[in-house]
Amino acid sequence: MTTQANETPETRTFQGRTPAPPPEEIVVESTADQTVAEVLDTTEPPPRTSRFASLKAMFSSLSERNYRLFAAGQIVSNVGTWMQRVAQDWLVLELSARSPMALGVATALQFAPTLVLSAWAGMLADRMDKRKLEVVVQAGMGASALVLGMLVVTNSAALWQVYLMCFLLGCFAAIDQPVRQSFVMEMVGKPQLPNAVALNSMTFNLARIVGPAIAGVLINLIGTGWVFLLNAGTFVAVITGLLMMDPSKLYRGPKAPRKRGQLIEGIRYVRGKPDILIVLVLIFCVSTFAMNFQVTLANVAANVFHRNATGYGLLTTLIAVGTLFGATLAARRSARGRPTRRMLIGGALVFGALEAGLTFMPSYLTFGLMLIPVGAAMLTFSVTANSSVQLAASPEMRGRVMGLYMLVFLGGNPIAGPFTGWLAEEFGGRSPFLVGGGLAVLAALVLAVIVRTRRPVLTEPALTS
Repeated sequence: MTTQANETPETRTFQGRTPAPPPEEIVVESTADQTVAEVLDTTEPPPRTSRFASLKAMFSSLSERNYRLFAAGQIVSNVGTWMQRVAQDWLVLELSARSPMALGVATALQFAPTLVLSAWAGMLADRMDKRKLEVVVQAGMGASALVLGMLVVTNSAALWQVYLMCFLLGCFAAIDQPVRQSFVMEMVGKPQLPNAVALNSMTFNLARIVGPAIAGVLINLIGTGWVFLLNAGTFVAVITGLLMMDPSKLYRGPKAPRKRGQLIEGIRYVRGKPDILIVLVLIFCVSTFAMNFQVTLANVAANVFHRNATGYGLLTTLIAVGTLFGATLAARRSARGRPTRRMLIGGALVFGALEAGLTFMPSYLTFGLMLIPVGAAMLTFSVTANSSVQLAASPEMRGRVMGLYMLVFLGGNPIAGPFTGWLAEEFGGRSPFLVGGGLAVLAALVLAVIVRTRRPVLTEPALTS
């Protein structure tokens, strides 16, 4: 596919066809019952399509070769990543006499670098070649897994060494997240972004099903050390995919020039974009207090239901079944239009209420089954948030915006990890679900009121009502 001289990365044709224009919208002036800029959809109902056409639309972003290479490598690498997460949590429990607080500390160390590095990494993404930067970061993450695996296999691992490797891995992950998130737009272009974000979640959560199940079995058969070594090998797949890409087929936007004050510029940009700002506030509240399953599930498996690593892996797999189902629905919805504010806030409300309901599940079986709808609601919320932020950001600011997005998405974990461990130790292993779910519901309700009362200000097209 060639690009004409007068085309920009954002207007380039997709597979030889110009993307269909968005549905016509009408802006209605304020009346007694309507607010300014309330959008009404006046298009005719879409014609009925065949199942094959619907399936093709659900995977439409895979028509880009660069994205196919990326997705294939991510499937393999994500399986290894989830294997390591389960093995790492279990290793910490083994080395600490099953202490929930130790697990919280390990989580805090893994996510603490996000507080310092994610915004800076977003600035790098705006300045540098994202593909080359991803190759370096992925190699560093693979090396971290290799070192940890060698320590465990040689019976040299101590708890402080695991903490150190958690911190090092967190440094690479803090750089990886905003770079990889903003690189998705370059691989598929703006029209296909919601679909690609949804498919990323599908591959991530498919691995989330397979990885923990494999890890639970392998930990009992060969030990945690070999699981880390296997994960180190999976990074070869994603690095190979990145190297095989055709840079000329990327939908690249203008690079930000090197100058002082670019991080502050990104913060000011977000402050001036209300629809981005409300997403960041909500995602911070929900992710900090309600998305701590890496701590809560390991603790509830070991200390509430008294299960081994296989039992913990099964719980992680069940919540992944729910998130995969939610990602599939998100991919189907992506063909129908942009994310909506109602879906964002409603997703947070439903997720919080369902998570709080986990507190009252009487048995291991009912608790595990309840994780399925919890995962679906969590994924609906997170995909809507991610897509809406990327669509609202301008190309030259997207890296910094996604750096701030990942900062608020993961930055609360250094606080939430120890706090969740403390809750579990003081008030029982189920208490973090009630507290986290309740706070997510409260945050969504407060934001819904704010949006309702200040709606004339919130008129960005990327996130409609």
